Amino acid sequence: MALRALIFDVDGTLAETEEIHRAAFNRAFAEDGLAWHWDVDLYRELLRVTGGKERIRRYLDMDGVAPALDEARIARLHARKNEIYGETVRSGGCILRPGVAALVRSARASGLRLAIATTTSRPNVEALLAATFPDEADLFDPIVAGEDVVAKKPAPDAYVLAVEKLGLPTDVCLALEDSLNGLTAARAAGLATVVTPSLYTAHEVFDGAAQVIPDLTGFVLERW
Repeated sequence: MALRALIFDVDGTLAETEEIHRAAFNRAFAEDGLAWHWDVDLYRELLRVTGGKERIRRYLDMDGVAPALDEARIARLHARKNEIYGETVRSGGCILRPGVAALVRSARASGLRLAIATTTSRPNVEALLAATFPDEADLFDPIVAGEDVVAKKPAPDAYVLAVEKLGLPTDVCLALEDSLNGLTAARAAGLATVVTPSLYTAHEVFDGAAQVIPDLTGFVLERW
């Protein structure tokens, strides 16, 4: 069957956003009086867990981390992090990864539908799309974000819901991912998956991917 939809992950796939998230976390910690600093190596470890609040909880479980935080403070920290992230993105601090814009234009011209399945928060998705596709508010439909599902990646829930909302069979949809967690989620939902490893996932092994390429400038839509 001919391809009818592309389903994009966001962080690391549409744009190299993880460094913006990391900086936003560190600023939120400092503003809250916490002497925490997540460097690149630590953040790479924390990215094994999907979801910002989940990463804070994982960090609290590590040896030597103090103080313990209650759920309300974790939620406040995460909300402030998202505010900082949004401010940075809206100010022009983030660009699309190579090949993304060209693929989106080509897919639209070919009549393909575009969707998003991510575990990041909806405000983060909206901030990125507003900054990178400012004149195309309805470009991606549906958008499935972290708050829309019970279980985040590597669980397949986000992709299952995206496919359900598209109303299409899985064999005419293609997932685009950058991480092993994302690949695992997409494959569990029955989707062929193209992986473009990002700054924080280049060390991972992507067994089961339909294609692994450095970025989407190497993606040939006609192949599918």
